[in-house]
Amino acid sequence: MKVLHVAAEVFPLIKTGGLADVVAALPVALAHQGADVRLLLPGMPAVMEAVQHARLVIDIGNCFGALRVRLLLARMPGSALPVYVVDAPYLYRRAGGPYQDRQGEEWPDNLQRFALLGWVAAHLAGGDADLQWQPEVVHAHDWHAAMACAFIADHAGTEATSIFTIHNLAFQGLFPLHDWPLLGLASRLMSPAGLEFHGQLSFMKAGLKFADRVTTVSPTYAREIATAEFGFGLDGVIQARGADVGGILNGIDDVLWDPARDSAIAAAYDTQNLQGKLACRHALQAELGLQGDDDALLLTVVSRLTGQKGLDLLVAALPELLAQGVQVAVQGSGEPALEAAFHMAQQLHAGRVHVHLGYDEARAHRLIAGADAIVVPSRFEPCGLTQMYGLRYGTLPIVRRVGGLADTVTDEPDAGGEDTRSTGFVFDAAEPAALAQAVLRALRLRRESPVQWQARMQRAMALRLGWAGPARQYLSLYETALAKRRTVGAPVH
Repeated sequence: MKVLHVAAEVFPLIKTGGLADVVAALPVALAHQGADVRLLLPGMPAVMEAVQHARLVIDIGNCFGALRVRLLLARMPGSALPVYVVDAPYLYRRAGGPYQDRQGEEWPDNLQRFALLGWVAAHLAGGDADLQWQPEVVHAHDWHAAMACAFIADHAGTEATSIFTIHNLAFQGLFPLHDWPLLGLASRLMSPAGLEFHGQLSFMKAGLKFADRVTTVSPTYAREIATAEFGFGLDGVIQARGADVGGILNGIDDVLWDPARDSAIAAAYDTQNLQGKLACRHALQAELGLQGDDDALLLTVVSRLTGQKGLDLLVAALPELLAQGVQVAVQGSGEPALEAAFHMAQQLHAGRVHVHLGYDEARAHRLIAGADAIVVPSRFEPCGLTQMYGLRYGTLPIVRRVGGLADTVTDEPDAGGEDTRSTGFVFDAAEPAALAQAVLRALRLRRESPVQWQARMQRAMALRLGWAGPARQYLSLYETALAKRRTVGAPVH
């Protein structure tokens, strides 16, 4: 099966969140199971500099406001995975982030930048971009790639099936309705039944309306987005797709994230030998200038510092937690008010709180390996990866019962009332008191029942969290969607 994954970012070349990790890992897992997989990426500077053995596939010319557009075929660095790159210097080669400039403002031509990405994907699917390879499945990730589904739907001759995965419904790719002519689509798509969304154009809606199948990155999130609370105004569109919407839980790279083989941490360890975990804890306390307090619960945060992630709840709960003997190590960046609040906490509680504003991959490994618990108190969470990294490292997650957090962390007794299933600590209300209660439950268990704490660690570390299982689910989904398309043709939404 020939599968094209379309995305705006991929680890380690461009990463703003978990999307990049998924796009790096899922295609490789699919290839390991026999699929013929390729990526399609925009030619951002980091991509152009890193891909290897690039050759010209087709000189596209003038489109979407760029005078010179080419399609290249290369290899991902250090990998045999083929990657198409849309080389459009006028649109992609600029300083700043993939979606925003250095001041955090959205690029004003994002509509053209990401419409071009979807348009090229549709032409690969249509068979006239690369005469040597034509995908049977186009898998578009998040709003940046969603226009691929609309362009495919607008071309009756395309036989490929389209899959659209929502990684975070909160980011929708909204643009002024008067920019419609820049897309070059049929006028029938410019309506509430198409891309129009409350007087704007919605790239997210393009994926929701025109993909043959829609997935999210966890089963619980798939159910949540069909409700007004989590649907961000698109719950009606999602409800209308019915059984075409489902959730497949993300995996993690269980080779990159493996405490038994991780060169970034102070000492290796596994379920049978946990002494290295204690060495990592002591090393982290020394590195961060935290008190060498073996009785403390060392809690870490590795996250964007935003209200969505619920980190204002942690800020509000900090005084009580620190007074009870919790230490906190934070890495992340985001909303200025949250950054300032954590920085102030570090100043007021030297030796109990450490904050690193920014992201460092090796530091993230040390934080997760050295902490006792990792807190993810999100208001909504499509999947979440850091709680799975925590599980893998025996760093027990403390999470709110939403989305993928609910699907990955267990905090309940078995049928006989015994604690033989729990792998972390779960709370429900998005309130500081509820978070504090969960953290203090963890603190008490670690202090009073070290045998039970270790059992939770070992259960967490024994979970199968890799990509092999999700890849099999995606292949089954591709086969079902492709068979239906070949039988009944493209659906009309």
